[in-house]
Amino acid sequence: MSVRDALLVLTDGTVFEGEALGATPASGIATGEVVFNTVLSGYQEVLSDPSYAGQIITFTYPHIGNYGVTAADDESPRPFCRGVVVRELARRRSSWRATEDLDGWLARHGVAGIGGVDTRRLTRHIRDTGAMPGAFGPLGEAPDGSLVDEAALRAAATAEPGTDGVDLVSQVTTDRPYTIEGGPFRVVAYDFGIKTTILRHLSGLATVEVVPASTSAEDVLAREPDGVFLSNGPGDPATVAYGVEAVRSLLGEVPVFGICLGHQLLATALGGTTTKLPFGHHGGNHPVRRLRDGAVEITSQNHNFAVEEGSLDRGEVTHLNLNDGVIEGIRALDVPAFSVQHHPEAGPGPHDSAYLFEDFAELMTRTKAGS
Repeated sequence: MSVRDALLVLTDGTVFEGEALGATPASGIATGEVVFNTVLSGYQEVLSDPSYAGQIITFTYPHIGNYGVTAADDESPRPFCRGVVVRELARRRSSWRATEDLDGWLARHGVAGIGGVDTRRLTRHIRDTGAMPGAFGPLGEAPDGSLVDEAALRAAATAEPGTDGVDLVSQVTTDRPYTIEGGPFRVVAYDFGIKTTILRHLSGLATVEVVPASTSAEDVLAREPDGVFLSNGPGDPATVAYGVEAVRSLLGEVPVFGICLGHQLLATALGGTTTKLPFGHHGGNHPVRRLRDGAVEITSQNHNFAVEEGSLDRGEVTHLNLNDGVIEGIRALDVPAFSVQHHPEAGPGPHDSAYLFEDFAELMTRTKAGS
């Protein structure tokens, strides 16, 4: 296969050279908000996480794709990210589990990529200036006949809106309810961009009814759940007002547990506010302190927004990020509800926080006993 020279251009005009990988869009250009992820493995889980909708993922680890891909590691039926940036894509896969190489997987799912990029320079640039929109593609004539050059890429990057103020949840949520049989409880899970690994953990506790993000609180309560789960998801929580409204109506009626975007929606329902971080938290090695006993957990993270310190009216902080002090967990003071910003299910990442699913089971047990 011939090498196709490509460029990545950011909205501030910074240019990175590379080679085209994966799929080629009809226009020849892929656009999105450029972020970086620090995981050393788990690239397939990252790429298939719906929380990356609207974003171009840069992997800081230099060698990606060495163990191939397998359907067992998909976190959703298809990736929703806009593209992937790597330093070096493995020339051959080496794992007994692999059924496909990463380049073929990207092409099959229509995801564009660019390799050979100085990802260390790119990561340092994002850390210094913040996440920003970008555009990349192979130079020359595109499939639709248009010309891809540096000027075209710069114009596409400038036109890309990024993730601020965009309801990306509506693009990734399920269009109809479905059920996963499991443990003794009954849980309704809001799909704001839910991951397969989360469903695996929840089904160990309960039969899980997964519902679309726009489902009303009345509809959820009519299903008579023992608890309600608020999933992870992409983008700006301020655009998911329908989710906040539903959570407000559920509080006090049923135990609630939220992760990532679900954490931000619960915090908003409890009177909190959210803000966008300069370059977000994306990786599998973020230290978090559990305030109830001072224990430190190494966590998996993927979010660009966070709950503002001191903004909660009806809750208390339970976890803090040790890198930058961002709120990582909250608990409601007057109703059975809690949430965390990080990902206790990992997928990929460490499992230090997996106990939170058991905490959810205990909360449902105590609530049922007191009813």
